[in-house]
Formats: sequence, C-alpha cells, structure tokens
Amino acid sequence: MEELYLGIETSCDDTSCAIFHPQRGVLVHRTAAQLDHEKYGGVVPEIASRSHMRSLLPLYETVMEASGAELASLAGIGVTNGPGLTGSLLVGLSFAKALAYGSGAPLIGIHHIEGHILANALEGALELPALVLVVSGGHTQLILMEKIGRYRLVGSTRDDAAGEAFDKIGKVLGLPFPGGPAVEREARTGDKDAFDFPRGLRRSGGCDFSFSGLKTAVRLKVESFAELTPQLVSDISASAQEAIVEILIEKSLAAVEETGVRRFYLAGGVAANGRLRELTKERLSAIRVEVSWPRLEYCTDNAAMIACAASYHIRAGRTDGLELNSFPRGTIATWA
Repeated sequence: MEELYLGIETSCDDTSCAIFHPQRGVLVHRTAAQLDHEKYGGVVPEIASRSHMRSLLPLYETVMEASGAELASLAGIGVTNGPGLTGSLLVGLSFAKALAYGSGAPLIGIHHIEGHILANALEGALELPALVLVVSGGHTQLILMEKIGRYRLVGSTRDDAAGEAFDKIGKVLGLPFPGGPAVEREARTGDKDAFDFPRGLRRSGGCDFSFSGLKTAVRLKVESFAELTPQLVSDISASAQEAIVEILIEKSLAAVEETGVRRFYLAGGVAANGRLRELTKERLSAIRVEVSWPRLEYCTDNAAMIACAASYHIRAGRTDGLELNSFPRGTIATWA
C-alpha cells in the first residue's frame, strides 16, 4: 500500500487540494483561484468562504481521481487550521474532519506558516539548520529551523506584511489586484533610484520589520502629482519594490549573523518576486550562505505544502482529534 497524504488548503481565497508521497513527491496538485476580488481591491472574507464551499468538493474529487488514491487507504489528511480567515479555514477544516471521520484516516491540523516553510522540502531534502524568510500578504517573519518541527522566531513585522504593502501600493497606483505581481511588472521599466522611500527599522539593530511608513510615503508621493503618467507609475513601483526588497535582505543578513547558519530559504507568496530572489542570492552568496526557494507554484498558497507537512507530523506520531479548531492568528509552534 502506498503512503499517500491528502492536503487541503483554504486559509484565504484560493482553494487547493494535493496528494503527496514522501519518496515520490507531489503526485497531483490542483488549485482553484478566486477571481472576484480584483473589483473590490482585495479579498472579501464572505465571498472567499462561499467560493471555497463551491470549489472544494469537485476539486477534491478531481485530485483523488487523477492520483488514483482511495480515501480508505490514505496514510493521513492534513488541513490548514490557521492562521487565516476564519470562515475560509472552517470550510476546509470541516471538510477534512468529515473525510477523516468517514475513512478513519489520521487527521492533522497544519500551521499555515509551517506549510510555507516546508514547501522547500517538496522537491528534495532540506539542509538544516537554516533560516527561512517567510514573506507573504499576511506574514513577514524570519524563522530559525533547527530541524523539521523545531522553530524559533528571529524577527517579524511590527505592523504590516511585505505582501500587504505590495497590494496597497498597487492599489494606490491604480494597478490590478493582487498588487505584488502588478508592481513587479511595472518595476521592470522603472528607475529604482527615482524615489528614496523609507526602509522601516533600518537602524533598529534587530531583525524586525515595518512597512506601514513605506505605504504612507508612497501614498503621499502619488498624491503630490497632478497626474500619474505611465513612467511615474513604473518609477514609483520600482522604487517601492527596491525599498521592500532591500530591507528584507538587510534584516535577513542580520539574522544570519545572529544565528550563524549557512543555509537560507525563501517561502511565501512574495518569494515569487524576481527582484527579491535575485538580490537575496547575490547578497547572501557573497557571505557564503547558500540560498534557495520553492518552485513558483509552491510559493503561493497551495495544498502540496500542507500534505508534505502532514507527512512529517503523522510519521512522527502526531495526530489531531475531531475537536480540532481553527485559529485566525498565532505563532508557529515547536513540536519536535
């Protein structure tokens, strides 16, 4: 019997299911993206949860059929139970509980951040200890991973996440949602030195981040112009992106110095940003720290990372009961 794990991810607006095998890797991975949010300028929680309710069952059936897996023979079911939007989380959690109850398969709730971290393990073994920069629309954290299941928070944002800053900057510039990819596209034809935007907590001496001041600075700069020409949009995008990327890397360098690790991983949706990848590789390789990141499809929210994380928990003997609940926010916990 094959050791197959089902992953379910519904923490925000994308519905995702996947089947993972510890030796063969990701067998099937499908995600249903929600397209209604652009007209609202962001994710609307009620719309997101209703979309999950429509998408999850047919997506699950597609994944099971494509993989040839049988519910009764699954080695385990992993589901994101937080952090995230409560309504969205409950859709996935309720579905996973029903599957576990009906099949007797082990159930395990996965912390969303741990899922992003372990996306780096989807295509090969992790080299540990390592630092991980988890950077997305809801999170910006530097985490020391001594081994899988043992995590220590080294630094985090004190206000907004880097991905949220990208989204709000994109909105101010009149770009489509999500803002991160749109700002990056505009930045390719812009001058990154056109505007000197603030790098929050640059001289704080610690590894924490702050992006609220940058958002305000960009808004004020935009309001100072009578008209936003295409070149201005590109220049502001490039300058704002550079401010975000530079401070992410400066704090990462400080964390490397503090911890002494020689291995560094990127994780989360913003890890898909080409400028962040380029500059991280350049700056950390210069001090002989090896850098890598997941494939693009595994940077954004996905169930493959949840199924992978579930395989580590369940093989270590960790499971949850049907009383498992969701949580909207919370720090990743050590379990090994």
